[in-house]
Amino acid sequence: MSDTSRTERAEHLLKNELFIEAFNVLETELRTRWENSGSTEVDARESCWLAIQLLQQVRRHIESIVTTGKMDELTHRLAP
Repeated sequence: MSDTSRTERAEHLLKNELFIEAFNVLETELRTRWENSGSTEVDARESCWLAIQLLQQVRRHIESIVTTGKMDELTHRLAP
């Protein structure tokens, strides 16, 4: 797969309504569980916190594919 194709696919994914909804629903659900956990539910809170961090890391990775691809494209255009 070409870098341009990869960049475009990542960009479309980030704009996809179902993708956005899935991330938002999951993050909201995890934050609600985390915030409503009892003081003795340390493991549950840590599990939710970790899941939130992983969810954000996945999103950042896809965003970095877009950013890197656009930077590469710009570099190639400006190169003599």
